Amino acid sequence: MPRLLPARIKHSSKPGREERICPAHRAWVRRHHCCVPDCLDGKIECAHVRRRTDGGMALKPSDRWTISLCRAHHAEQHRIGELAFERRYGIDLVGLASAFARLSPHRQRLASTAGPEGRFPPTPTRS
Repeated sequence: MPRLLPARIKHSSKPGREERICPAHRAWVRRHHCCVPDCLDGKIECAHVRRRTDGGMALKPSDRWTISLCRAHHAEQHRIGELAFERRYGIDLVGLASAFARLSPHRQRLASTAGPEGRFPPTPTRS
């Protein structure tokens, strides 16, 4: 029987993607309450912090830059933007993500996305 379709093109995954993801860390982050003070909603999602992190245009930040947010606050973070979200709730998203990464039982895996020599950068101060 003649072949109807040409052979499929074999695509490799995005360059460096394997080094940027850590499903175990994301699962660990989701086991925490929402980072918004006094929020006790139980539907927790792993939210990536984009401002001042290793993300870029059309590049999601690595899993090293994740925090726990309930579904409603995660949607709000995207809707109003991170700076407005930080101001509204008085929280430092990058500082929280840095703390999650430092305390994660999977921090060795995350170290590959943390910068030169696998060291985490210091928690930035708010300006």
